[in-house]
Amino acid sequence: MAWVITRMCRDCVDMACVEVCPVDCIVQHKDKGDAAGYENQLYIDPEECINCGVCEPECPWEAIFEDEQVPAVFEEDVALNAKIVDERDDFEVPEREDVDVPSPDQISANKEKWGYAG
Repeated sequence: MAWVITRMCRDCVDMACVEVCPVDCIVQHKDKGDAAGYENQLYIDPEECINCGVCEPECPWEAIFEDEQVPAVFEEDVALNAKIVDERDDFEVPEREDVDVPSPDQISANKEKWGYAG
């Protein structure tokens, strides 16, 4: 079992989760967007994830779920996170950049954008 970062991270990329990950399994594509089918978001390497769950409460966009709890609307994101294992050399642990914490309205708008009511 591993955790999954869904498309609600796309173009938001807060990186608070990166700071707390004890095993550096949260990565970003080196090209940072739409390279080889990978959007500008973070991904969790399921082979490196130790299922500690410390990343989930740190995500202000509420984009991280346990793989078995991923809402149906984001089901394909499970496979996308798993796919990075085969292309791991194209990914790196990103350096955290300071970004503004999203407002509740921004979080709600992002959820609506992706068709998630949760």
